[in-house]
Amino acid sequence: MGQVGFGQPDDGIIQMAYVVPDLRAAIAQWSRTLRVGPWFVLEHFTGDNPVYRGQPSKAEIALAMGFAGHMNIELIQPKNDAPSVYREVIEKRGYGFHHWGVATWDFDAAVKKYENAGHALGFLAAVPSGGRVAYMDTTAVMPGYTELIELGGAFEEVFGRFYRASLAWDGKDPIRSFI
Repeated sequence: MGQVGFGQPDDGIIQMAYVVPDLRAAIAQWSRTLRVGPWFVLEHFTGDNPVYRGQPSKAEIALAMGFAGHMNIELIQPKNDAPSVYREVIEKRGYGFHHWGVATWDFDAAVKKYENAGHALGFLAAVPSGGRVAYMDTTAVMPGYTELIELGGAFEEVFGRFYRASLAWDGKDPIRSFI
C-alpha cells in the first residue's frame, strides 16, 4: 500500500463527488464558502465507450475537479436527460452527494470484488487520464455509489497538476481548463 501523488492512499478514497444543477453556481459557492479550488472544468464528458447498466450510454455531463486539502472534490452537472447513474441519484433523492472515488491498481479485480459482494456495475468508461472508471452500485448499503478509479496512465500527471494548483491558490481565477 502506498499513496498517490496528492497524499491519499492508493487503495482507498481519493475523491468525493456531488451532482449539481448548475456547475458554475456550484463552483462559485464551493470557492466562496469552503475555499475549495481552483476548479478544472471539462464542459462535455461522456467517457470513451461508456456503458450504463449493460447498454451503451448516451449521458453527457460537465464536471469540475478541485482539491480540499488532499481530497479531490468533483462537481457533476448532467447535460442531458439520458439515463445515467447521475440521473438515478437525482430522481431518488435530489442533488447532492453522489459517490466516493476509490483508487485501484488492479481495476478488473476490484470490479469483480464489488460484483461478488452483490454490488452491480452501474457505469463503465475510459477517461482522459488513460484509465477506466467503474461506478459500483453500493446505494443499497451506503449513501452513494463507489467509483473505482484505475491508477496508471496519466492519472498522477492530471490529478497532481490539480492538487499542486490548490496549494497556493489565492481564491482568484477559480475556473481553469481541465486539459
